[in-house]
Amino acid sequence: MIAEIFPQAYDAVGRKVFRPDLRRKGVHPTFPMGRYVSQPLSVKCASLEDMRKFLCTCSGVSDEEQFGKRDYWLPPENFEQTRKGDCDDFALWTWRQLLDLGYEARFVCGAHGRYGTGHAWVEFMKDGKWFLIEPQLHGIGLDMPRLSTLRYKPKLSVSCDDGRISFYSDEDRHRLPSFAQLIPLACDWMIFWTYIWLRVIPHLPGFAFRRLRHRKQ
Repeated sequence: MIAEIFPQAYDAVGRKVFRPDLRRKGVHPTFPMGRYVSQPLSVKCASLEDMRKFLCTCSGVSDEEQFGKRDYWLPPENFEQTRKGDCDDFALWTWRQLLDLGYEARFVCGAHGRYGTGHAWVEFMKDGKWFLIEPQLHGIGLDMPRLSTLRYKPKLSVSCDDGRISFYSDEDRHRLPSFAQLIPLACDWMIFWTYIWLRVIPHLPGFAFRRLRHRKQ
């Protein structure tokens, strides 16, 4: 769920811009961004682990399924009630909780994976270092392999400082860690995901059965 970012491959700071949501290809939140940080929350997390535990009670569903719309950004206080949503809903709630915990944090929109699929996630600073949070990977535990962050390409990010919303355009960086860095990280990545799959495989038949029964209903 959380891993330190490689600065040479990921721009966590960006360049401040004016209202990218007004641009044709920019960010288009359902409500003004200030709305997502201004309303009181019912869930009070005291730590990152508390955040993960709450996210484990939530399920991923598309906006089409939940709202009948192609894109809908659910406010965090409403997400706490429904406990379901897509990547931006998970990310907005996580961003809000990090802000309440006192972290310098940003809501991030960009591309993810081999084919550059549109996605939303969160980044935050701790001890002078930037970390990436993938809220929808809550089930794997609090930490994820650092190598996983190379699959994320930020394009626009949003910060909140004392209620002031700021937007940033993030540079598309292509520099990878050195070969000496990659070898131990690749080993950690393989060991981690092998362990996760060995833990998940026994539960796949039951999961498939529950999904099939849900569709029939």
